[in-house]
Amino acid sequence: MMSALNRYLRTTPQGRLRVDRAKVAAEAKLDGKYLLRCSDPAMSAEDIAVGYKQLIQVERGWRDLKTHLELRPVYHRLEHRIRAHVLLCWLSLLLIRIIENTTGATWGSVREDLQDLHVGTFTGPAGSFAQTSTLTGAAKAIFDALNVVAPKKILTLAPAEQPVQPVPAAEPAAARPAAEVPASA
Repeated sequence: MMSALNRYLRTTPQGRLRVDRAKVAAEAKLDGKYLLRCSDPAMSAEDIAVGYKQLIQVERGWRDLKTHLELRPVYHRLEHRIRAHVLLCWLSLLLIRIIENTTGATWGSVREDLQDLHVGTFTGPAGSFAQTSTLTGAAKAIFDALNVVAPKKILTLAPAEQPVQPVPAAEPAAARPAAEVPASA
């Protein structure tokens, strides 16, 4: 740990350590600045900076795929399944970015706000119904920002099924009278 701080320290002739204010001031001039290097001399500084920022966004996307979407490696052998998996991952990430850009919030906070929304199914003698939990103010704001209609309070409503009347069982064959067979002449 001392080696990391050593660049900001100097030793006095008496052997005491002091903060080297000139080195701290020189480092402060670089705060908030990017020092980028590129092997293509034809690229402008602006193009290099934009490319670097895009790289950061791509890396963030892969990190989000692994953490927020909780995607793990899936091993496919057939090419069409591999392509489908990659496409679904890309679409998921695209939806996350649209939600983040539209709402101005991070995916983690949007997801946390929407996790309060639940559906309960209730069954009683009169029938059954599915009902959503009460929409929080944060969830309503997310739906409004995304221009998505919030779910209805009652999703399904079904009356109780009428009891089925039992069908009388057929008589066993032994209980039926034998059919008369005409005598042949």
